[in-house]
Amino acid sequence: MTAGTSKLLSIEDAARSVPDGARVAFGGFAVYQKPMGFVRELVRQGRRGLTVVGSAQSYEVDLLAAVGAIDAVETSYVGLEASGLARQFRRAVEAGRLRVVDYPEMVSWDRFRANLENLPFWPVPFLGGLDIVTTNPAIRRFDCPMTGRIMYAVPPADPDVVVIHALAADERGNVVTPAKYLLPQSQDVLMARACNRVIVTAEKIVDPTYIRRHADHVQIASYQVEAVVELPWGAHPTPALGAYNADPNAYAEWVGAADSDAALEAWLNRYVRIEDNDAYLNAVGGARLARLLDLGDLT
Repeated sequence: MTAGTSKLLSIEDAARSVPDGARVAFGGFAVYQKPMGFVRELVRQGRRGLTVVGSAQSYEVDLLAAVGAIDAVETSYVGLEASGLARQFRRAVEAGRLRVVDYPEMVSWDRFRANLENLPFWPVPFLGGLDIVTTNPAIRRFDCPMTGRIMYAVPPADPDVVVIHALAADERGNVVTPAKYLLPQSQDVLMARACNRVIVTAEKIVDPTYIRRHADHVQIASYQVEAVVELPWGAHPTPALGAYNADPNAYAEWVGAADSDAALEAWLNRYVRIEDNDAYLNAVGGARLARLLDLGDLT
């Protein structure tokens, strides 16, 4: 596929391209700008056997764990921050249904840097004394050939596919990053540059002339992107920088869905086992979504 070819797909077709058993990296960070619309579509399609690799996970892993879609998670953290524990994830781990491979947060980023640089490992000098070097056999100790000091070799992340959510992209896959961006957007850029298969969901598909006018804001270029999907509110209930804030009501509903199997089934039937993203937005409600809009700095 050339850089000038349209890569616009439906959310259904884009999710269908992620096979069972794939290693998937979801963009964003912790509870910020996660590609939740894509995750919901994976659940609708009954995906199984996935491994999630990342640096800090939240609602995406908790939902995938709740429906048995993932077999393993390689990360530093899975939780809901102010909303507490990721209870569905915790239950799956305690029951032995889900394997967790721990890495420190910054080392989790370094694993993607190893892929970016096409290195077989990333050298880390600061893990000495931590239990993680004994609990994670994938981390190998070695003596630095230059200094003789002890270092640790950390394996690359090796995602089969990276999925990120952006504010805007054109149909060729050029992705607009806000001029002032935060850590979640930095993670998106790093992940996208570290993998040969990148799927982008975007709040809006813009004309190529918009991309040309804002070329200095394109940090993920078309040649790096395999498919792009127009998906309004695609990060909901997590926030999308420059578009909308987090939805605390949705957070509370998800936390409540962990109270019982019946509560989880009711939540899934209302928000996931429905036709498409439009049906999801109707279930959330337009008035509620409108209150989340981020009007930016009006001063």
